[in-house]
Amino acid sequence: MLIGIDTGGTFTDFVVLAGGRIRIHKVLSTPEAPERAILQGLRELGCLGQTFRLVHGSTVATNAVLEGKGARTAYVTNRGFGDVLSIGRQARARLYDLQPPLPPPPVPAELCWETGGRLAADGSTLEPLTEADLARLVDQVRRERPEAVAINLLFSFRDDRWERRIAERLAAEGVFLSRSSRVLPEYREYERGMATWLNASVGPRVAGYLQRLATAVAPAPVAVMQSAGTTVAAAQAAERGVQLLLSGPAGGLTGARFVASLAGYQRLLTFDMGGTSTDVALIDGAIRLTTEGRIGRYPVALPMVDMHTIGAGGGSIARVDAGGLLQVGPQSAGADPGPACYGRGGREPTVTDANLVLGRLRPDAFLGGRMRLDPAAARAAVGRLAWALGLELEAAAAGILRLANEHMVRALREISVSRGMDPAGAVLVSFGGAGGLHLCALAEALRIRRALVPVHAGVLSALGMIASRPGRVLSRTLARPLVPALGGRIEQGLAQLAQRGRAELVTEGVAPDAMEIEYSLDLRYQGQSHTLELPWQGVTDTGAAFHRLHQARYGHRLDLPVEVVNLRVAVRGAPPPLQLEPLPTGTALGRPDTSGPIPAWPRAALVPGQRLSGPLLVTETVATTYLAPGWALEVDGYGNLLLTFGGPDPA
Repeated sequence: MLIGIDTGGTFTDFVVLAGGRIRIHKVLSTPEAPERAILQGLRELGCLGQTFRLVHGSTVATNAVLEGKGARTAYVTNRGFGDVLSIGRQARARLYDLQPPLPPPPVPAELCWETGGRLAADGSTLEPLTEADLARLVDQVRRERPEAVAINLLFSFRDDRWERRIAERLAAEGVFLSRSSRVLPEYREYERGMATWLNASVGPRVAGYLQRLATAVAPAPVAVMQSAGTTVAAAQAAERGVQLLLSGPAGGLTGARFVASLAGYQRLLTFDMGGTSTDVALIDGAIRLTTEGRIGRYPVALPMVDMHTIGAGGGSIARVDAGGLLQVGPQSAGADPGPACYGRGGREPTVTDANLVLGRLRPDAFLGGRMRLDPAAARAAVGRLAWALGLELEAAAAGILRLANEHMVRALREISVSRGMDPAGAVLVSFGGAGGLHLCALAEALRIRRALVPVHAGVLSALGMIASRPGRVLSRTLARPLVPALGGRIEQGLAQLAQRGRAELVTEGVAPDAMEIEYSLDLRYQGQSHTLELPWQGVTDTGAAFHRLHQARYGHRLDLPVEVVNLRVAVRGAPPPLQLEPLPTGTALGRPDTSGPIPAWPRAALVPGQRLSGPLLVTETVATTYLAPGWALEVDGYGNLLLTFGGPDPA
């Protein structure tokens, strides 16, 4: 039995695969102790006490960073560099703001400790690490009592012996230790230091949570989704919490790619709309990774799925600002109290309330009827906003949806048009509990004629958990000109990274002959700041490929030497034996429910090959899809809804 679990801001989703059959389930999240919602769902599914393997998408690391609730962390670096994390890159968030507010430093000054052990750029020692330095660090730990210590010495990616000595001396002090040479052995001391500090800050929270979860479900093995779209065993995940920052969204992209491939689609624009936020991404055959991601205001230079996140979800709160204009988000009603229609004490109007007012949600069909929505509470909440705006109730609700849609369209353009890709040639894929309600409007705004609502769209991130592979993405800075004489050193460095990745996967039970390894380099012209990643195919061929890619990406190539900046290796285990059962063919016997303003079809009543035209609703246990006028849908053999725009080109 495989169980995928995605912990979201509002709901915790479950997908159980056993005997070739899939069951799905949702419970309200418990953000203060996420394992409580997980155990509640496992009990309701009858899985506790059985033999299973659990793959989990966790928000513990993400929430700790975004809410500023990480562990109290000390930062150890070389003398003269204690302010690096506070200074950063001096990049302005608002270019023309001459007096920007000063954000609090990641680490307070009293916890930034400077010491010896400084290397030069070539790896030679400029200042040794002395016993007096080590004794001083021990005294500082005992005096300040931090929960974690982040160690980031200059050029430790060349030689990590000083970082290891500090970690060995502090190991007896009972603090969580994070070394930059282990977390991100790459150049750029600021980005490396931020990753090391983030890892130390979230480490104790992640370790404690995973230990509680693993104990509660023992002896079942627990794996956790990483930001790069592969899984890691819970025991190893505890020491690399920074790699879990996009854990849930990575599962969604894996699930979208898996299900869309069944429908024959490879080029996708995805949007995952949950209760609190919306994540958008571009998939062109493979899931794209980036090392220029961010979490809140902090850069994260570790590989993670390339996506854009905005504060627009089903629980996003609508309000009137000081200028009398309607605003939607980023504040969210969350799971407690949730939207007004949940009947849990919420009074602020949300996107979910607006959908209910316009008849796009059925009060008795939410969560398969297990949670009845309160239309009167939704109308009262939206009504107060309508009064403030001087609008009719339905007009105010429609305005909330139009503004929420515009936020999501802007994000989708950012991930596609801004990167030179015409979205009209892609298939728009929606998932998350609220995604199907907005799919047609977003597709029309982007001039996209084909869209897909995957089977189990409301829990697709949880499905992606069990469709994912165990893996590691490892890197190390080399910083040498790409010349034929360097070929042997590149091969040696890549082999060392691959050996480390294989060894970690073997400890998780992955067979060595089932592993897949990809080698790549980060290249740039000498003098450039940014790099392009290319597969390693020998010095000559890789260099030629870099020139071609630079020409295609930026419109020109330069007559300059090419430099190897970083070596990268991706090691992955075999994909799990996940197959969706095709639906039995038959004659459509279901009838729509016409008691509401929009006819509603139960998704379970639809059969392969069935075709319908909008406007209509498709209701299911975990989501609702709104098919707008001018759109048609067809059910494929697996139960996916294939949507096509049948009218003139959208304006």
